[in-house]
Amino acid sequence: MLIGLLFAILAGILVGLQNIFNTRVNDHAGTWSTTALVLGLGFLASMTLGVVFEGKELFVLKNMETWFWFSGLIGVGVVVCLVQGTRLLGPTFAISIVLTSQLGSALMWDSLGLFGLEKIPFTSQQLLGVLVIIGGVIVFKFGGSRAEHLKVTKVVKHTLKQSASVER
Repeated sequence: MLIGLLFAILAGILVGLQNIFNTRVNDHAGTWSTTALVLGLGFLASMTLGVVFEGKELFVLKNMETWFWFSGLIGVGVVVCLVQGTRLLGPTFAISIVLTSQLGSALMWDSLGLFGLEKIPFTSQQLLGVLVIIGGVIVFKFGGSRAEHLKVTKVVKHTLKQSASVER
């Protein structure tokens, strides 16, 4: 279990890092060039490492559903949506929404037993957990800090004083 936790933590770090890199590439190359570059390099790296570590076994695909062959196409949507979301929302807010939607959709797929997953009963604790995370994202984005509120208040007061002195 510990190794699984470490892999999951590393995956989260890598997704956040890749998202920032992809967005910086997108600033210079555009969305579709970025997507082609990211997925193309990913293909080359995974093919090379697969051959090195698995050899001929890399090409042995047993009893795989036909529609699984097209799952890589989902990666196009992932890259495009992440790049655009990060560009429009910023990395931290975009990734917090991505992680929340990942958790919610995984909970749904598990609970319904979709895509060949073992059906896991939906509980109120799971719903509460997702709602707490959504609440955390909202507080993170819109809560702000006390210092920010004071700064905004000072700017508003200063602006009101200036407009009052101009009117006199």
